[in-house]
Amino acid sequence: MPETTEQYHVVRNDEEQYSIWWADRDLPAGWQPTGFTGTREDCLDHIDQVWTDMRPRSLRESQARSHAQAG
Repeated sequence: MPETTEQYHVVRNDEEQYSIWWADRDLPAGWQPTGFTGTREDCLDHIDQVWTDMRPRSLRESQARSHAQAG
């Protein structure tokens, strides 16, 4: 497979879920850039480093509230 130099942005939604999006296209509604841009592989490697909890933010917050109320 030939190496590509196409650039992507790492993006994140309100639930703090990550994805990549083409750097030369407008972002879809609900997604914000994180400030990281690179090749597809670079962006996916970055996501692997920063997205350590795959649960959506609303679920993490709900579980934290339930844990706090139980203890």
